[in-house]
Formats: sequence, C-alpha cells, structure tokens
Amino acid sequence: MRLGKVVKSNSHCDYVVQVYDRQEVDHPPGADDYGFGSFVKLNTEERHWAVGIIYNSQLFNPMFLNTGPRLSSEPDPLFSPDLISETRTLLGTVLVGTLEQQNGKPYGQQGIPRIVVPVNTRVDTMTTEEIYRFHLSPGDRPQFCYYSHLLRCGGTFANDLTRQVLQELIDSTLFSGPDQRALEMLCKELSWKQTMAAMR
Repeated sequence: MRLGKVVKSNSHCDYVVQVYDRQEVDHPPGADDYGFGSFVKLNTEERHWAVGIIYNSQLFNPMFLNTGPRLSSEPDPLFSPDLISETRTLLGTVLVGTLEQQNGKPYGQQGIPRIVVPVNTRVDTMTTEEIYRFHLSPGDRPQFCYYSHLLRCGGTFANDLTRQVLQELIDSTLFSGPDQRALEMLCKELSWKQTMAAMR
C-alpha cells in the first residue's frame, strides 16, 4: 500500500515520512496501516532505496493554540476562498537495510544503508513475503543483524520497538526449528533486561 513520502531526515538512518491524505491520493492509508513497528520500503520508479521500521508518530496541527483573530460568524461562501486542511501525520522511520536481488530472489542486506534517500521518495508498507525475504541472507539463512542498531537508533521506545518486532516475527511462524527458538531467546533476554533495568 502507498503510505506516504519522505519529507525530511533527522540523521543518516532516521527519516520523517508524511502520510498521504485525501488531497494527494484517492484512497489514503488508515491508522491500522502505519502502526508502531510496521515495516516499510522506500522506493522510486528508478530504484529501491531502503527498508525501514516505524518507531514514532507525530500529529501536526497548525491550528492548535492559534490565538489570532477569528470570524464571529460563518464566512460567506461567495467571498471566502476554499479552506485547505493543513493537519498532517508524520512518522519517524529508522532505516535497517535494503532489499537486494540474487538469481531473481530478493534477500535482505541488513544494517545502515550507505545511500542518502531523496526527499519525496515514496514509502510503501511491506507485505508479509517481503518482510520474510528481508530476514533471509543471500544463502536463504535467517538473519536479524539489525538488532543492536535498532536498540541504539529506535528512539525513546527502542527497547519496546525491538521486542515488538521480535514478537511479531515469532508469531508469524515464518521461521521454524532452531531459528524460531533463537528469536524466542532474544525476545526473552530483552524482556529480562528491561525488567531488571526497571527494578534498579
């Protein structure tokens, strides 16, 4: 699904995405389409730029606390211009790698992407299959190499974000056997560390 576009960056791997509204697309995304921990891909028609995870959201409303003069009655429709809604939903997105191709099969190149993503790059939600392929190496082995990067760059909620991503990968049952158990151990270890940190 078409989600939005890149409007700015806070760092090399921290981008702000503006969600499309009815002024830009016929069918704008709903609130369930860009939840905390959702995987997104940053693409143009020319190339794929990066894979990211939504780690924060911000509602922008320029009318909030607007103390300027206001009309005492409804404006006359014959003499007033069309009003345009300037409210926006902004998403903090941490980049965790790229999707590459080998022998016609996509795989994940995990870590901080080297390239700078241009402004206005389109952002789409990722399918379950794309998320699965991103977590496979060129040899079709499961990987989760962005674990420490997500803990460092996932914002204020980095621990919760990492734990949620792990839990969703576990619940998806995309992996099995030792790989599934390894994800479960990582998730339990992170939960234990969070619990011990809260007790201090």
